[in-house]
Amino acid sequence: MLQRIALVTGGGSGIGRASALALQGAGYDVVVAGRRIAELEKTAASAAPRGGTILPIACDVSRPDQVAALFHRIKNEFGRLDVLFNNAGVSTAGTPIEDLTFEAWSTVVNVNLNGAFLCAQAAFCLMKEQVPRGGRIINNGSISAVTPRPNHVAYTATKHAITGLTKSFSLDGRKYDIACSQIDIGNAATDMTHRMEVGALQADGSRKVEPRMDVRHVAEMVLYIANLPLDANVQFMTIMATKMPFVGRG
Repeated sequence: MLQRIALVTGGGSGIGRASALALQGAGYDVVVAGRRIAELEKTAASAAPRGGTILPIACDVSRPDQVAALFHRIKNEFGRLDVLFNNAGVSTAGTPIEDLTFEAWSTVVNVNLNGAFLCAQAAFCLMKEQVPRGGRIINNGSISAVTPRPNHVAYTATKHAITGLTKSFSLDGRKYDIACSQIDIGNAATDMTHRMEVGALQADGSRKVEPRMDVRHVAEMVLYIANLPLDANVQFMTIMATKMPFVGRG
């Protein structure tokens, strides 16, 4: 059986780390990419004794040259890529639109949107030429794509745009046997959602403590999608803490 290769961006913490370890434990060789090599190495050090390998590679996904170098390394090391989990993402502190700086806006757009595009574009180039041809791209969306939080316009805009990328990748990938999915996640227990434990701003101006869920549940869903044959696809999936505010943010 052909060894399966996966790339997880933002693999040094949270959802990325949990997903990388789930894939590795299931037998994938996993490349974890991110800006903090020390954190990526911690992910690699947590690998299951029986499973694939984990290769940490420092990469800022908002930089085209670094993305090109990342995929060059993957091609040289493994010869192919079967799964890309476009997970790297950042947000800003809650900031009213009128106070959001262009620099802060640009940082979020460059990582969340440009980074996802650059990695998917490079994956297309590799997946369409490899033998066997094809592969799978999983985009980390957010329930904020359809139900925003107050004062998070940059994050919301980029996650809404991810949905457009997912649909375009799915359509344009058909001729190359490339499938694309989007997983929208609500309140996984990571450092990014720690504020939920002390109270998150609601649409009515109040602050409420919100339930969170174990990040391993997200990792299990990423693995499920990754293991599907290329003639089947989960186009969109939502996984969330059951009692969190979502529909109408209530």
